[in-house]
Amino acid sequence: MYMNGIKGSSYLMENLKRYVERYEDLMDRRPLLLNSVLLRQNPHNVHEWHKRVKLFDGKPKEIINTYTEAVQTIEPAIATGKLHTIWVEFAKYYESHSQIEEARVIFQKGTNVAYIKVEDLASVWCEWAEMELRHENYDQALALMRRATAASGRKVAYFDKSEPVQNRLYKCLKVWSMYADLEESLGTYKTTKAVYDRIIDLRIATPQIIINFGMFLEEHKYFEEGYKAYEKGIALFKWPNVYDIWNTYLTKFIERYGGKKLERARDLFEQCLDGCPKKFTKAIYLLYAKLEENYGLARHAMAVYDRATKGVLPEEQYEMFNIYIKRAAEIYGVTHTRAIYEQAIEVLSEEQAREMCVRFADLERKLGEIDRARAIYGHCSQICDPRVTASFWQTWKEFEIKHGNEDTMREMLRIKRSVQATYNTQVNFMSAQMLAASKQPSATTSDLAGGGMDEMKLLEQRAQVMAAEAEADKPKLKKDILFVRGGSKAGDEQLAEAVRTANPEEINIDEDDEDSGEEVDEVQVETKTIPDEIYGGIKND
Repeated sequence: MYMNGIKGSSYLMENLKRYVERYEDLMDRRPLLLNSVLLRQNPHNVHEWHKRVKLFDGKPKEIINTYTEAVQTIEPAIATGKLHTIWVEFAKYYESHSQIEEARVIFQKGTNVAYIKVEDLASVWCEWAEMELRHENYDQALALMRRATAASGRKVAYFDKSEPVQNRLYKCLKVWSMYADLEESLGTYKTTKAVYDRIIDLRIATPQIIINFGMFLEEHKYFEEGYKAYEKGIALFKWPNVYDIWNTYLTKFIERYGGKKLERARDLFEQCLDGCPKKFTKAIYLLYAKLEENYGLARHAMAVYDRATKGVLPEEQYEMFNIYIKRAAEIYGVTHTRAIYEQAIEVLSEEQAREMCVRFADLERKLGEIDRARAIYGHCSQICDPRVTASFWQTWKEFEIKHGNEDTMREMLRIKRSVQATYNTQVNFMSAQMLAASKQPSATTSDLAGGGMDEMKLLEQRAQVMAAEAEADKPKLKKDILFVRGGSKAGDEQLAEAVRTANPEEINIDEDDEDSGEEVDEVQVETKTIPDEIYGGIKND
């Protein structure tokens, strides 16, 4: 009986060990089984096929079988993900094992798949050419690009989905860009130029392609051909895409010819600025003015700067005026900048105009023109609220302390009070005060009990405060105003005396009429009793 117990326990241990091994094997195969379930649900999921390949890492036979099953199972029309990556990774797997011929076969089959997008087919061709370059098969790579860019028998639209992607591949810029790079690196001047010309003829070029073409021609000393390439690109594109082409074209032209072909350069700048959005004019104007300064006339450069101050965006005008003033001072002297300052003050916003006024006044002070500087401060004071721009008034005060006298200081203070009163009556300042007051309302007990003050009551309070401030700002008369009762002789005499005292130089134009001595005859009015019949027999009381 004891032996039977031992046998029974050993049997249980063996079964337990077997179960544990099965469980461990199941856990090891769990990712693969889960992937199989997902692929059964959607066999066209490219991402899951890539995950399945990674699960077979270190098992070449299973990897090849997985790739083969994937390319045979996935339908391009309903594939989830990028189908071309399956073909590319399949070919690269053979390449990693030095099986180039098998990789070429995979790439060849990948180019015949009916992809949804042309870019997917182009990626397969480009990966194939890059594989050949990695193995230094340069001629093979160029031949592949020529095959890829060869046009079909008839012209088709790039976005015509009724045509297969193989027929539309010759209009794909990705393939042409790689072809141009290979020709530029491995081909000749003629073949490279032919590729760029073909890209432009197909009207699939980008501004970067045009710039690359022009720089390639310049490297081979074909400068005029490069300029023609830029002009072709300018004809193809509109603003703002053409900005980079124009910028490169003008820069290269000035570097090449300088002032030798000044009129041609001016024509190019005028052509560029014609229709140019204000967003891009700043750099063009600065380049234009630099050309005139270095090779042209100074007055032409000043005319360009003047145009630039009007042709740029409003937020760039201040910076452009600063450049204009600096260049004018260096070329003609600081006295020539007065007209520029005046123009800037008229055009710029209040904040920027205020700063310009301060700089202008400081310039006049340095030149010894104290009266002109004081006039500039007076002009600028009309846009300077003393509550907001205390720094301006402090600057003016310091100016008057150094260069003024008691009368000019009083005039400055009078102007300050006048400007402050003007701003007190403006709606925007009143709104700002009401907004500030609404943040800290002062309410009565009944208002607070009712849930806060009414908006109309707040407005009434603020209106009363503003009226009191305006009344306090009014100038007081030296004499008291006399209120007299109409019809009294004494009141008439007091009023006449007040008028004479207030304005002794007043001319009485009715004096002759009063001294004429003519008397008006009195009119005698007759009275007559009213008959009793009119009142219907009613007796008078």
